[in-house]
Amino acid sequence: MRPPLRPWLLLLLLLLLGGYQGVVPGPDSVYQLSAPQNPKIHLYNAEQVLSWDPAPLSNGTRPVVYRVQYKYTTGRWNDVTGNHVEVTCTQITATQCDFTAAGSAKGFQRHYNVTLRLRAELGELHSAWVTTPWFQHYRNVTVGPPRDVWVTPGEGSLIVMCSPPFDIDGFMVTFDYYVHYWEKAGIQQVRGPFKSSPILLADLKPLRMYCLQVEARLVWTAQNIIRPGHFSNISCFETTADASTRYQQILLISLGVFSFLLVLAGACYFLVLKYRGHAKYWFHSPPSIPQHIEEYLKDPAQPILEALDKEDSSPRDNCDTWDNVLIVALSEKETELLPTP
Repeated sequence: MRPPLRPWLLLLLLLLLGGYQGVVPGPDSVYQLSAPQNPKIHLYNAEQVLSWDPAPLSNGTRPVVYRVQYKYTTGRWNDVTGNHVEVTCTQITATQCDFTAAGSAKGFQRHYNVTLRLRAELGELHSAWVTTPWFQHYRNVTVGPPRDVWVTPGEGSLIVMCSPPFDIDGFMVTFDYYVHYWEKAGIQQVRGPFKSSPILLADLKPLRMYCLQVEARLVWTAQNIIRPGHFSNISCFETTADASTRYQQILLISLGVFSFLLVLAGACYFLVLKYRGHAKYWFHSPPSIPQHIEEYLKDPAQPILEALDKEDSSPRDNCDTWDNVLIVALSEKETELLPTP
């Protein structure tokens, strides 16, 4: 005759069978679902998101759904149904609950202690609750880089403007800004903290290339908490010249122009001396034809030569010599046009 099974062995067998089927027996002998795994709370800037790994599937055809609850330090558990965080995370099939989906100003109060728990449900079946460690948003948040970083080069300086990573309650927490900067291929330096924007980086070298990153740190003075932030992208800018540098530039430019004009004038004078004969030849005006000869060439029928002979033969009053002597040089073609005597 086979001996009867011992109670502890029977219980172990039931547990093994229940784990194989994806359910475990509860204290009231109702089979329960397996619980969700690895719950994580994500706090980045103003975001508050709870995520988890799905529970193992059961043999049923209906999908497993999840219920999320929260409580404050001395409060009771409440379903996330939109009463306080304006989102609903009951009977959901997703494996995350975004408490700030309704907007960056929503979600849990950022200075409250908040504890979350969740479980899987399938009809009347449900899993055990899985609870996350409590958190405070301002205490545990990951601070992103400043937004809208603008840099304006100045006279041996850089003017930095930026916006906070996210909106905060200015009476409770503040942001301190630090600027990490370096001359290109130089050693990095840090200036700060600055309480607000714009930020002036003075006493820099003029006409030099500087690169920088901006960091925003969350400061909760009442709790003595400082949360460092991520750096902004690297950006590089060249500073402009200050007053003394501009005067030096003007002086150097003036000397350069004067020297160039002096060299140019010397070169022109040398060329004039060397090629003076050619210049006279190039710029010498050709002899002009007298007007009466030009008129004759236009109309050879005019008796201009007889008039000239008559003028030549007429005596001059009290004058034995000519006042003017006109020498006309005609080309060979013009000579052929003259009438033969």
